[in-house]
Amino acid sequence: MSTALTTAAAGFGTGLSLIVAIGAQNAFVLRQGIRRDAVLAVVAICALSDAVLIALGVGGVGAVVVAWPGALTAVGWIGGAFLLGYGALAARRVFRPATAGLETEGEAAGSRRRAVLTCLAMTWLNPHVYLDTVFLLGSVAADHGPLRWTFGLGAVLASVCWFAALGFGARLLSRHLARPAAWRVLDGLVAATMIVLGVTLVAGT
Repeated sequence: MSTALTTAAAGFGTGLSLIVAIGAQNAFVLRQGIRRDAVLAVVAICALSDAVLIALGVGGVGAVVVAWPGALTAVGWIGGAFLLGYGALAARRVFRPATAGLETEGEAAGSRRRAVLTCLAMTWLNPHVYLDTVFLLGSVAADHGPLRWTFGLGAVLASVCWFAALGFGARLLSRHLARPAAWRVLDGLVAATMIVLGVTLVAGT
């Protein structure tokens, strides 16, 4: 039992180390959490997507992903263009603070739909997700032999805990962002993150 717990803890730590770093997905989840917009759906998409990718990696699909450089290149171009577009929209909100912050009730349904589609795009159009989560984490899990699925379970748990904490915990910051100027700063950080990552993806393909 102790060996299984140690392996699960190793998976938890490894998984956490791969997703905690600031990135497009984390920045998006943070903003949705602060705005309290479709938080449950966004957190669920991120956690379930990670669970699927981790399962693929533990199952040995990583070698197949790496064997398709053309597919990863295509994903890199599409994902990079998407991040650049989203970054441009965030930058636009910096100069149009009236569009930042909470939306009106009439815009809620459309906003949730956009949030879900954006979250799916940010999760699945990033080639680093496949290399890090599927290949890298899958390779580390393989070193644990028969306990590789226990390792993977720990990594999945780390993903669930992180995205839940980020999405639902972000609302604690909402009272500090009551002023439009604060939202301009947040959107400026989001824009910078998205644009830098978008350029990195395009330049690296």
